[in-house]
Amino acid sequence: MKKIFFGSDIGIDLGTATVLVYVKGYGIVLKEPSVVAIDKNTHTVLAVGEEARRMLGKTPGNIVAIRPLRDGVISDYDVTEKMLKYFIEKSIGRHFFLRPKIAVCVPSKVTGVEKRAVEDATREAGAREVYIIEEPIAAAIGAGVDISKASGNMVVDIGGGTCDVAVISLGGTVVSDSIKMAGDKFDDAIVRYMRMEHQLLIGERTAEQIKMTIGTAFPREEEVCMDVKGRDLLAGLPKTITVSSEETLEALRECTSMIIDTIKDVLENTPPELSADISDKGIMLTGGGAMLYGLDKLITKETGIKAYYGSDDPVSCVAVGTGKYIEFQTEKVRKKRWRLW
Repeated sequence: MKKIFFGSDIGIDLGTATVLVYVKGYGIVLKEPSVVAIDKNTHTVLAVGEEARRMLGKTPGNIVAIRPLRDGVISDYDVTEKMLKYFIEKSIGRHFFLRPKIAVCVPSKVTGVEKRAVEDATREAGAREVYIIEEPIAAAIGAGVDISKASGNMVVDIGGGTCDVAVISLGGTVVSDSIKMAGDKFDDAIVRYMRMEHQLLIGERTAEQIKMTIGTAFPREEEVCMDVKGRDLLAGLPKTITVSSEETLEALRECTSMIIDTIKDVLENTPPELSADISDKGIMLTGGGAMLYGLDKLITKETGIKAYYGSDDPVSCVAVGTGKYIEFQTEKVRKKRWRLW
């Protein structure tokens, strides 16, 4: 990837599973897993991103591959700072005098302490100024929705750590809720199901592969299967079994039910006029977790409101929206300075 040595303003989707970086004038220039490999003996960073992800579950005793963000917030401050610094330098290069302005998204229900931790980590990683934006608003902007109008828009952003549901109007959030039920919990549910139903122990990466290949939230017209390899809990030996999409439907039922309940709760607390707008426009889905097969159909069936994806690439909506937000803030400051001059 070509580096941009201009201290460009950037937007960062600091996701639990994936980090995306949007550079003003260039679009999304980086998309890598939010994983860091560290040598426990020397406390040095050995790998970041995709290279570190390939080490998950395969490291010797002195090396640990960790994800410094959990449930949408920072769980390891120092490692998050190092990861951010690496991704920023990889995206725009390293310049001692031109420090970038950076916008970072956070879940809608984070505490003040959690928000401050993201801001401080980003500043320590090399930001000149830091702007914080809520994920549902960033997702709506990234999907091309004009949130400045007096009209209701419902966004369901499902990432790796959190599911954010929000009703947006006049540039702000009217009603919102955030639950720690998203892509990571889907993987955990599949791991538990395989352990309980098949006495097979599988890893995080295998569970993710099952979710992406045959995972489903709504009955498929044609059942699909895949071979899954793991360790037999009874014999202690490697074992391969065939798993069907119907089994993943059962494994993920509790997770998808929690997301449906959250959407219904937000709808119940939405003012009537905005509810009418949402009924006409539908419910917009964004984020990697929302790409679970059949989730849009399940939401449509359970709520009676059509659910649709915000763009052809729902994963990038938040990052694009965060980038457009920093562009807007920069332009606003420029115009203010021009008027004062």
